[in-house]
Amino acid sequence: MGSRNPFARIMKTLEKTGGGEFGKYYSLPSLNDTRIDRLPFSIRILLESALRNCDEFQVTTKDVENILDWQNTSPRKVEIPFKPARVLLQDFTGVPTIVDLAGMRNAMDKLGGDPSKINPLVPVDLVIDHSVQVDVYKSENALQANMELELERNKERYSFLKWGANAFDNMLVVPPGAGIVHQVNLEYLARVVFNTNGILYPDTVFGTDSHTTMIDGLGVAGWGVGGIEAEAAMLGQAMSMVLPGVVGFELSGGLKDGVTATDLVLTVAKMLRQHGVVGNFVEFHGEGMSEIALPDRATIANMSPEYGATMGFFPVDHVTLQYLKLTGRSDEMISMIESYLRANKLFMDYSQPEREMVFSSHLKLDLQDVKPCVSGPKRPHDQVLLNEMKADWHACLDNKVGFKGYAIPKEDQSKIVKFQFGEIPAQLRHGDIVIAAITSCTNTSNPTVMLQAGLLAKKACDLGVEVKPWIKTSLGPGSKVVTKYLEKSGLLRYLKQLCFHIVGYGCTTCIGNSGDLDESVASAITENDIVAAAVLSGNRNFEGRIHPLTRANYLASPPLVVAYALAGTVDIDFETEPIALSRDGMEIFLRDIWPSSEEVADIVQSNVLPDMFKSVYETITEGQPTWNNLHVPSSRLYKWDARSTYIHEPPNLKDISMSPPGPCKVQDAYCLLTLGDSITTDHISPGGSIHKDSPAAKYLMELGVDKRDFNSYGSRRGNDEVMVRGTFANIRLVNKLLEGEVGPKTIHIPSGEKLSVFDAAMRYKGEGQDTIVLAGAEYGTGSARDWAAKGPKLMGVKAVIAKSFERIHRSNLAGMGIIPLCFSPGEDAETLELTGRERYTIDLPKDINKITPGQEIIVKTDNRKSFKCTLRFDTEVELAYFDHGDILQYVIRSFIGSKTGERACKSN
Repeated sequence: MGSRNPFARIMKTLEKTGGGEFGKYYSLPSLNDTRIDRLPFSIRILLESALRNCDEFQVTTKDVENILDWQNTSPRKVEIPFKPARVLLQDFTGVPTIVDLAGMRNAMDKLGGDPSKINPLVPVDLVIDHSVQVDVYKSENALQANMELELERNKERYSFLKWGANAFDNMLVVPPGAGIVHQVNLEYLARVVFNTNGILYPDTVFGTDSHTTMIDGLGVAGWGVGGIEAEAAMLGQAMSMVLPGVVGFELSGGLKDGVTATDLVLTVAKMLRQHGVVGNFVEFHGEGMSEIALPDRATIANMSPEYGATMGFFPVDHVTLQYLKLTGRSDEMISMIESYLRANKLFMDYSQPEREMVFSSHLKLDLQDVKPCVSGPKRPHDQVLLNEMKADWHACLDNKVGFKGYAIPKEDQSKIVKFQFGEIPAQLRHGDIVIAAITSCTNTSNPTVMLQAGLLAKKACDLGVEVKPWIKTSLGPGSKVVTKYLEKSGLLRYLKQLCFHIVGYGCTTCIGNSGDLDESVASAITENDIVAAAVLSGNRNFEGRIHPLTRANYLASPPLVVAYALAGTVDIDFETEPIALSRDGMEIFLRDIWPSSEEVADIVQSNVLPDMFKSVYETITEGQPTWNNLHVPSSRLYKWDARSTYIHEPPNLKDISMSPPGPCKVQDAYCLLTLGDSITTDHISPGGSIHKDSPAAKYLMELGVDKRDFNSYGSRRGNDEVMVRGTFANIRLVNKLLEGEVGPKTIHIPSGEKLSVFDAAMRYKGEGQDTIVLAGAEYGTGSARDWAAKGPKLMGVKAVIAKSFERIHRSNLAGMGIIPLCFSPGEDAETLELTGRERYTIDLPKDINKITPGQEIIVKTDNRKSFKCTLRFDTEVELAYFDHGDILQYVIRSFIGSKTGERACKSN
């Protein structure tokens, strides 16, 4: 906050009511600018950050003016810098981030720079959220058994993380077994307002998981970024972003009895996807806000990536303060938060008339109109009303293969496959459920739906209803607090009775860590081409993500997960068909066991208590004995082990030179893949199990790794050799070059051979041939997975030409120096009659200073076609990354102080 800040004049002191002061702050009211009152709260937070960080170097007075004038500058896509207050890492993304930081230190050392400069300059919270492979499930000791397996399986990875915690300053580490990163963030890590050296400012966060947005429900502005962007933020770089539009979302009324927060978020997700909010903020307001409890807000905010927004923001109000008190934050802290936010026009007071704010566009939802629903079978925004589920399922069986279709012939739709499950006769039909999981950060932070699931389980158990034994059931609480209130309420025993045992505290089924199905179940599915189903309370259900053998995957509230598990199929109309028979042969319908809103409210009120949060988080940094006993080296530079299958030195930093390489040309490139719409980061870089026939599996086996020790792609994100082989390795990938065949293969154009995508890429690379990827709309939806950009870069992909990009993935491509291009409006590969067998030349100037963000680029093919594209380097800083090869090389050269050219100096 040095003396160079031209806005030091607006610094004010925040007094305490009883005397003394909380600290000083940059006062928005002291600007005396009437435009502030009309700014959305989310934009005011960007404004405060610009004021506080203004040094006329990384952040300028002009940037402040651009934010103040948001109503006029936002439609023009003006670029602004932003510095978050902190960075949030989880273990899957934390490993590659610390690998990169360690690689940067070594690179600095080789170039004669000071390695100690590579150190977080903002607070970093690293939550090792124990992403649990559900190996052991229907057992009382599932939690302990899975924990021991995970710690043993991931010992090297955890040792590396522990080394990073010791080697780098300003880093708080939460050891394995504490909970899901986003719930720990919500319940404990979030400051809401920082007080650093007597300066008060809003808590804002960049997280390396796309669902970092969950914290927006608490009024903390945060969103997901790639690990490479997080690293730059940690190192003090102002992140360049386009000043976003803000979609106002007005809520009114209240939810009807029996409607859950999950029903609400799936409704919101559908509305916002249809409206189109990619790259925008969504800000919720209206008189209905008082009816939305904070965990419900967090559920809606969590799914921002699913509806495409940068964040879904809920300004701090009295509901936020109540939640802070419930979760054990001190009265002093809450008083400071409220006083600061009120003084700085950042507090929403619904007891006062709501001021008219300006939004880029506006939506309204009467909460009375929300109906029970699920979402699927392949995308989170494909909402299905519960009373239409049976008809929708049969339509999916009939429809051609696509997001809502399987093209099952009529004569095969009712077939029954009989098999033996141990000693028990069993059978499967299309739509039968084989996985039912209460999992993921989306809902397990929400006491209402978790206790509602427990009440439903109790009512079912009281009637003698059971879950079929071949259905893989599991419960993955977001934190240990969930276990405490489930135990106190007496409802955990009923969830266990239905075999929803606690399997671990962390990401499970939703990330693809569902574990193996019983061999008899797997065989029945594969040998008879059964479209088996999974139902989960997560946020992602893309093809191939949940489990390779569940082709239909539905998102549902925790109580509906239990209900569907009891029914055993998604092919059911809960209104007219019974779930099961009671022990005395009576038909049991969903309405017979569905808890009322009043029942749920009463049990939440009496069982979710502040002392639970306090007792859990008092010891949050104390790890398990296995973690505490891990031996790690004390050196500040990491010694790479070439034999490691988990941790590798980043290849892009091994041979770095002082001079940036400049813009890469793309000449006569072959098309590695031709893809359709809604290609997810799961398709590009899978996060789940490593398929036994994949290039990654072959690599591991050649190094002597047994199949049972393959672990997951997520756990091996610190090893580029595994991850590049896992790029485009999703078994559900549809590559148009294969003309209808599904799977992770492509055609090597010169030879006509069908190869794995990795083998084809390596052959092109070995022959010195550039490659590109052609794609449709919404390329890169899903997780903030930086390996979805790193993998293609290592494969030699120079550019991606798509109809449109998801925000985070486009940014990651730019950060890795891959050229993102968009077809002109109304055009795509089909309208241009591109087969993918052409060779492509991208006409970019050789001089970086002659390239501008968003400029028009000409792409030519070897068969004399020519078409225009928009260059989706959106900011000057992204062009600087492109000039340097990638963002990490840019930061290293900036620290060393090399002359990096006019463009880099301008943006640095």
